[in-house]
Amino acid sequence: MYAVINTGGKQYKVEPGMLLKVEKLCANPGETVELDASLIRDDEGNIKTEGKVEAEIVEHGKHKKVLVFHFKRKKNYKKLNGHRQPYTLIRIKEIKG
Repeated sequence: MYAVINTGGKQYKVEPGMLLKVEKLCANPGETVELDASLIRDDEGNIKTEGKVEAEIVEHGKHKKVLVFHFKRKKNYKKLNGHRQPYTLIRIKEIKG
């Protein structure tokens, strides 16, 4: 059984018990959140187009640093920025069809 969820402008294929890093959610670690599922496929192969996925917030954190380098040739212009995107680690508890 799996589901496709929408969160943070992205789609993820999830299964029960799976750990997943998603865009930052406004909830505290240990809380349970419900995410909308756009597609659910059960063990028999039946497909449903609506449902909910129950997930537990495990932790909040930041990804590795991504370096952004700007350069203009012949102008002696160089600029280096770093960016760390925040994320939320969630554990999928159950899929409700």
